[in-house]
Amino acid sequence: MLPARMFVGGSLTPVLTVDGIGPDPAAIVGMARALGPFPRATNNYPGLRRIIGPADTPVWAYVAKLLNDAASFIGGAFDVDGFDLVEASFSLVTTSPEMLTPVQRLPHFDGVEDDLIALLHYAAPNAGTAFYRHRATGIELVTPENVDRFVAVARREAQRAGPGYVHPSSPGAFEPIGHVEGHAGRLIAYPGRLLHSGVIPQGFDFCADPGSGRLTTNIFLKTRRDAGAPT
Repeated sequence: MLPARMFVGGSLTPVLTVDGIGPDPAAIVGMARALGPFPRATNNYPGLRRIIGPADTPVWAYVAKLLNDAASFIGGAFDVDGFDLVEASFSLVTTSPEMLTPVQRLPHFDGVEDDLIALLHYAAPNAGTAFYRHRATGIELVTPENVDRFVAVARREAQRAGPGYVHPSSPGAFEPIGHVEGHAGRLIAYPGRLLHSGVIPQGFDFCADPGSGRLTTNIFLKTRRDAGAPT
């Protein structure tokens, strides 16, 4: 396992990558296929999402071991003593650019809490994830203090945004501040309040088959600073 940390934006927000972690990607694809077909996501995620629970025994064990193996790296990267699992899921991007809602065309945040960490485990090579600064407000990290201002401005901008996914090379209301490539077997972790978006290139195959599509394991953690061991 090879961990690395970079700091993005004027906020110098840490982003962790760990390469070569987890089971063989083909095994992850097999587990995902066994849980398919996935339902459509109920939030603004542009595709399909299958929540993973304790009853999904082999997949639940994979998530637990992944977190156990990554615990020391997460603790060091974010200066935390432990964490608790909030949610884990398999996700597939399947929504074509012309079918996106206005809000799906913009970078997003997962929550405003300062103890929320988002993890992605890539099961296949893809263009990864990019991080952004909102030009109009200068916001990189969405907080309880600035969320209303950000949402009000971004909502107006979303109505004017052109069709398609936001991309680091595209001019617009958001400035790219960092980019992590999605290598198979790579885990990335970042604060959920950091503005981010998957990088969806031209010619992308919006396939619903876990073996061909952009399959990721998405995990949310609630971190803590205490004397307890990571869970």
